[in-house]
Amino acid sequence: MHVAVLDFFMRNIDCREFNGKRVLEVGSKFVNGSVRPLIERFCNPKEYIGVDLEPGKYVDLVLPAEGLTNCFGPESFDVVISTEVLEHVYDWRVVINNMKVVLKRGGYIYLTTRSYGFPYHAYPYDFWRYEPKDIIRIFSDFEIIRLEADWEAPGVFLKARKPIYWRPTDLNDIAVYSIILGKKVKNLVNLNDAPLVNKLNILLKFRVRQLLRDLIANMLTKR
Repeated sequence: MHVAVLDFFMRNIDCREFNGKRVLEVGSKFVNGSVRPLIERFCNPKEYIGVDLEPGKYVDLVLPAEGLTNCFGPESFDVVISTEVLEHVYDWRVVINNMKVVLKRGGYIYLTTRSYGFPYHAYPYDFWRYEPKDIIRIFSDFEIIRLEADWEAPGVFLKARKPIYWRPTDLNDIAVYSIILGKKVKNLVNLNDAPLVNKLNILLKFRVRQLLRDLIANMLTKR
């Protein structure tokens, strides 16, 4: 987690949004930082549940983000937090829709993710890059309270509120940048349906291309 992410939370958290409330963090495993201690120490939530694909520190339940609605049901949380997750999920529409659905009307979502120019970082996958204008379209059905570009590295930060009379926006026509294909697309090739060899070829070709770009960039920098 970048310093800029913690800075965004420290500047934009209102503890009245958390005090006595239920909080869900999607992708909560401690890797290189967490906002959870900050919120639990100073904002006194009633319950804080962290979910992730893998067990680890701050993971209360091993659960893919695609399963949030089935597990918790609609409008189960007052606040939803997701830091540095959306670039790693294959079907971002399903994940974002799930986060929107489990959030109560009038509740808040805090979200950070990476933008074009941020290097490849697979934990274990890396698929997408989002620009501020993409987030505006994706959350056009929410009241956007704060939208910022990361000042430390290419990324975007969002604080938004779910309207009382919420009507979900259609995400199907929104294209975001695919780091695998190197362009903005609406959908990736369905890797789950492809033979294993094709899956590996797609990921390997991308990774080789990325390494070559980094090598050339380093050579030019040293000249």
